[in-house]
Amino acid sequence: MSLRDTPLRTLTGVSTTLAELAGDRSVLIVNVASRCGLTPQYAGLVGLQQAYGERGFTVVGVPCNQFAGQEPGTAEEIQEFCSVTYGVDFPLLAKTDVNGEDRHPLYAELTSTPDVEGEAGDVKWNFEKFLVSREGEVLARFRPGTQPDDPAVVEAIEKSL
Repeated sequence: MSLRDTPLRTLTGVSTTLAELAGDRSVLIVNVASRCGLTPQYAGLVGLQQAYGERGFTVVGVPCNQFAGQEPGTAEEIQEFCSVTYGVDFPLLAKTDVNGEDRHPLYAELTSTPDVEGEAGDVKWNFEKFLVSREGEVLARFRPGTQPDDPAVVEAIEKSL
């Protein structure tokens, strides 16, 4: 099965796949949390969506509560927080385990990709980013401290378009 065909569930409970959710677009998949010191990165993710959305790109947010319980809310609370606080207009998935025994198959594939230092494996914290091509190939992995507008992220997105 292709990465783009992996079964997913949206924040509103709809069954989908990355191919259905993103269409023929490059995708930045980001595990997100509402109560994290990195939560302001939502603003940068919205900026990327606005800057590149019309050129064949989308962000997909993946709420995750595995890091210090920083995404405790219900689907409705997460949606409201994201839209009201940051104006999030990109797709959000249902809360998902990105590490451990119950790691979602999407993340089982994504975490096999090394970062720029050659390290693969578990997601380190909230706001880890994976750039996936239109064909479903993982092109790049950016650790949580890398801001969405970092030149390396922007360059990778532009190359994927």
